[in-house]
Amino acid sequence: MRQALVKYNNSNAGILTELDSGEYEFVYDEKYIQNHADLFITFQMPVRTSPYKSKRLFPFFDGLIPEGWLLAIAAESWKINRNDRMGLLLACCQNTIGAVSVHPVTENQNA
Repeated sequence: MRQALVKYNNSNAGILTELDSGEYEFVYDEKYIQNHADLFITFQMPVRTSPYKSKRLFPFFDGLIPEGWLLAIAAESWKINRNDRMGLLLACCQNTIGAVSVHPVTENQNA
């Protein structure tokens, strides 16, 4: 199971999890819900308390991953399979252009 901390303008917005089953789940952070109920990360995922679930990586997050020659460089540099979308998201999307960034969650952060 891999997890990512999703930030919106440097505020912790929620946690994206790749479950052992290969499915994905996104849950908004409780403090984010209280303080930023109108600042959703994408129109398809408005702020709510219940988790979003998907059999594939959510299109919004998949869209953050580089494409073309930049994807080739990233995949080769980090030795990540191009089909490992979560791996690419964790490796490439900490400094995105825009308000949303994605950061790996370590086991120490999760404890």
